[in-house]
Amino acid sequence: MSYIIWNFNPDLYSGPPAIRWYGLLFAMGFLLSQQVLFYIYKQEMGPSIEGKKNAEKMVESMTVYMIIATIVGARLGHVLFYQPMDYLSDPLRILNIREGGLASHGAAIGIFFAMWLFSKYRFNFKKGNKYGLFFIKNNRGYSYLQILDRLAIVVALTGCLIRFGNFTNSEILGKPTESDYGVVFARNVTDYIAQDPTGSSWVANMEIKKDPAGDKRGTEYEPVKMYITFKSMDVSESQIIAYLDNGINGKLGRLTEHVYEPILHNLEYKIVKSGPGNYDAVISTLMIPRHPAQLYESISSFLLFIFLFYLWSRAKKNTPHGQLFALFLIILFSLRFFYEFLKENQVAFEDNMSLNMGQWLSIPLVIAGVVLLIKTYQKPAITAD
Repeated sequence: MSYIIWNFNPDLYSGPPAIRWYGLLFAMGFLLSQQVLFYIYKQEMGPSIEGKKNAEKMVESMTVYMIIATIVGARLGHVLFYQPMDYLSDPLRILNIREGGLASHGAAIGIFFAMWLFSKYRFNFKKGNKYGLFFIKNNRGYSYLQILDRLAIVVALTGCLIRFGNFTNSEILGKPTESDYGVVFARNVTDYIAQDPTGSSWVANMEIKKDPAGDKRGTEYEPVKMYITFKSMDVSESQIIAYLDNGINGKLGRLTEHVYEPILHNLEYKIVKSGPGNYDAVISTLMIPRHPAQLYESISSFLLFIFLFYLWSRAKKNTPHGQLFALFLIILFSLRFFYEFLKENQVAFEDNMSLNMGQWLSIPLVIAGVVLLIKTYQKPAITAD
């Protein structure tokens, strides 16, 4: 194997409105999770028509709770854990989820609360309780822990797809690596060079490819070639040279998380005239391979889904209450804790912390999982009527 140049276009449809692969994978996570839950609850509620209807009704209601809790919890989690002052100074920005900013720990907290509400109450527009709220007590036949057990199975599947969506977006970058499976995230570079909202860019197209014959110059970074096609304009070669030395070089100098900075002080390139007013350029430089941390988490989440589903299939409704949920907390957030050592910090204040925010938030969830798992072995499961 050798390092990979990842220059995937995150837009499934450029719009308007734009549709991203991340959004599609996010939605697929909920759709596939719903189908898995349909299967689980139909198996447990029996093959009768009434049992199937009850299973479908329960899963459809649970899905609504889960979607709302995930989005709201993930967004508020990012706001409170990572950028509280930025958003408190402009609270309306919280609603702009298209700018990014979703925290998995916030989603987890949101889901915990929503499933507690779901297990205890039923929403009813016509009848409210004595406090005027439209929630009435309801026995769904499953305890809170049983619901979390089954939800843990599908949350692992959804997490797999969401993390792969992060990979398509070239976000949540890993730290530099010298391993052969490192990934050069080139999309941010090509977008920044080729796209200019003012329309003043001379670049028509840009591609980044491996340079097997290139010199690593004693660094851990990998040689690449940037192939630039300029727009057809009435310009001279000297103007193209000036644009490369100043415009392109200046932009690359602001992308040092991807491009090896020292080599930019003496940018190496050659210019080819492909026709009247048409120029191409090839830049030789070095780029930084990084750990594909998003893929590590995506693959781990998928394996966790398989493992939890297998454990459920052995005993189904007689699985000790809380066991699957406890294992989910321990495995997922222990892995999250260690994967954070391979990832760049998301916000600047984490640079001064011994552990980053994701690690600190993972510790109590792992401890809660251990405590709960011990309790599941102290008393047998009680099958709900």
